[in-house]
Formats: sequence, C-alpha cells, structure tokens
Amino acid sequence: MHPVVKKLIAQAGPFLGLAVVIVLFSLPAETREFFLTFHNFKIIFTQTVIVAIGALGMTLIIVSGGIDLSVGSTIALTSVVGALLIQRGWATAAVLATVVASGGLIGLLNGAAIAGLRLTPFIITLGSLGVARGGAKWLADNQTVNYDTSAINGWMTTANAFDRTLPTGVWIALALAALTAVMLRQTVFGRYIFALGSNESAARLCGVPTARIKIATYALAGCFFGLAGLFQLSRLRQGDPTVAIGLELDIIAAVIIGGASLSGGAGSILGSMIGALIMSVLRNGSQQMGWPTYFQEIIIGLVIIVAVFLDRLRQGRAAS
Repeated sequence: MHPVVKKLIAQAGPFLGLAVVIVLFSLPAETREFFLTFHNFKIIFTQTVIVAIGALGMTLIIVSGGIDLSVGSTIALTSVVGALLIQRGWATAAVLATVVASGGLIGLLNGAAIAGLRLTPFIITLGSLGVARGGAKWLADNQTVNYDTSAINGWMTTANAFDRTLPTGVWIALALAALTAVMLRQTVFGRYIFALGSNESAARLCGVPTARIKIATYALAGCFFGLAGLFQLSRLRQGDPTVAIGLELDIIAAVIIGGASLSGGAGSILGSMIGALIMSVLRNGSQQMGWPTYFQEIIIGLVIIVAVFLDRLRQGRAAS
C-alpha cells in the first residue's frame, strides 16, 4: 500500500471510531430520542473539556517518548488550590494564573527529576501521583473546599436546554487545541519534541538539548493539567481532593486512540481531541442506556486495551 494512503487511513481511524460509537448509541430505543439532540451534544462537548485539555498536555509528553501518571492527582490538587484562592477573595485572573502555574510547577519538577535522575517517567510520575494526591488532601484538610460564588462557575454550565450556545470551556479547549497543534507542527520546539520521541540518542547527537526539551515539555503539559483542574473546579463548584481518580487512564486512552504511539515520535492534537470526544460519547451513551457504573468502567478498560493493541499493530507495520 502506498505510504500516503497508509497515512490517510491512520488519520481517518479516530474519525471512523467516533462515527461508529455515535451510530451505535443512536440506534437503541433507550437513547434514540435524546442522544442526537443539540442539548445532549452540548453536554458531551462540555464533559469532554477536562479530558481534552489534559490530552493536550499528554500528547506532548507521549510524542516526546514519556508518560505522566500524575494527571488525575494534579487536577485534584490544582482544583483545591483554585477553590482556596477563591475562598480568600482572589480575582478570577489571579486564580487562573496561579492554578495554571501550580500545574506547571508540578510538571517542571517531574521533568527535572526525569531528566536529572535519569529515571523512567513511569516511576517518577507514579511517585508524584501519590505526592500530589496527598498534597491535595492536606491543603483541603481532607474535606471539600466550598466557596460562595465565582465567575469560574459559569465556564461549564449546561443546565439551560434552550440555550443554543456552547459553554466558555468548550471554546477555550478548541482555541488551545488549535494553538498547540500549530506549536507542535510548525515550531522548532515542536520538531524537537518529535525528534526526542523518535530517537533521543540521535536527537542529542544532532544538537537537540534533550534535557531542556524534556523539562519544558513536562512543564508545559503541567500547565494544561492545571487548567484542567480549574475546569474541574468550575464543573463541581467546589474543590474536592478526591476527584479525578483514574482520569489519567481516560486521558492516555484518548491520546492513543487518536493515533499517538506509546513509543514516542508519533501523534497529533486533532487525533487526541477526537479520542477525548470518543471517551465522552462512550460515557454519555452508557449513562443513557442505564448501564451501571461498573459496566461503564469495564467498557473504558476494554477500549484502553484495544487502543494499546492498535498502537502495537501500527508499530509492527511501521517496522516492516
């Protein structure tokens, strides 16, 4: 098969997967009446925001040949930080900047530890998963952090079924996705990320500052995770140190479904966004079907296994 045709098929894969999932949930009698309505897709798009923004950062990390298991804990920690700042009367802009910077700091520490200690990202981020989760519980005094009101609360609102506009969070996620895609494909920093994931030793010999690129990649990804934490806060309207447990699996699955390789060197922002949308459609359709939570978790787990299997197939074909 011609390489161009192979590339087109690979790029079309996530879109075909999304179409199949939508069709499957559109046919049953339980979902037929409501599933394809504008209001339901408004809910789906809003539910996608947190995973999608997390997937932006995770795409950068996976393309660079790394992994970050601390995403869910980082989201929980930054949402608690945001709630505490709102509780103390901080302005919205200051809360936004501080929360994003908090996520960036966690990513910076992860990247510095991975590059400096030369340990695998799996080990470092598994450790920071526990540290960030414990830090969230400590800051929140092991309870939810409540506040009166904030402009942030309106960023993820879907309550009005007659409102035909999408929430602010959806537009922010789309804008960030477009900017990140341009950065990844059109800038020197983006090309360095691909080079790092394709072959770190070769990239180093070619003059790529691999340690600095690795640290910068994790720090930038951490900023995305911090922003995802702020949207988690907007959705719940309270800081909860126990939220987002296991969310890293949804985010990683979205990136892999979107065509990224766990071996690094391959991936796209568009594919990751479609992957995040697939995860949200699966959860939304499962809820409308009345399936219990444990069954939804089984489905998501199977999707992750299939995604990794497809990644292995892609690697095998590329090698041959």
